Amino acid sequence: MNTKYLITTAITAASFLPLSAMAHISTDGGGHHNFLDSLSHAFAHPFGGADHLAAMLAVGAWSALTMASAWRAPAAFVALLIAGCLAGFAGLHIPAVEPMIAASVLVLGLLVMVQKKMAWGAAAALAGVFAFFHGAAHGYELAQDSALAALGAIAGMAAGSALLHLSGIVLGHAVMQRHQVIAKLAGGLTAALGAFMLTRLA
Repeated sequence: MNTKYLITTAITAASFLPLSAMAHISTDGGGHHNFLDSLSHAFAHPFGGADHLAAMLAVGAWSALTMASAWRAPAAFVALLIAGCLAGFAGLHIPAVEPMIAASVLVLGLLVMVQKKMAWGAAAALAGVFAFFHGAAHGYELAQDSALAALGAIAGMAAGSALLHLSGIVLGHAVMQRHQVIAKLAGGLTAALGAFMLTRLA
């Protein structure tokens, strides 16, 4: 199975994904007025949006496929996700949040597909930059909540994202390293999702 066929298949599959499957299209931060409600809702949130789900899994899988210490890039992602959430909650204007989220899905998918190796510092920095924009989008959604509810949401989102990173690492080690065609297909599908998101924003 050649790369051109994988990319074509990935783009075709992505074209059938509904825009409503994206995690950042509508607000979901309001209405969760206490710590525990916000915590539980935000923990589940990364699993319900195709963009967030794909990005989290891709970070973990890419780390497993290319890095000796697979935890470093995911840890940077979670740390900068929290920073972005706090920035958004504080009302800091971050330009181009949605395009950067879409670009992150595209780039992370390509990194998985080609299994691009980087020094761990560069990989962590790249993951962290993308994470900041993911976090900022959610921070804006939390701006109408109380500080305590927002804290619960940020904690839940960080925990859910970390679990997805771990799942991606496990998939990378247990499946993708042994079956390269799966790694290429998964990366191609993720990249195609990112490209689809960018076209919808144009």
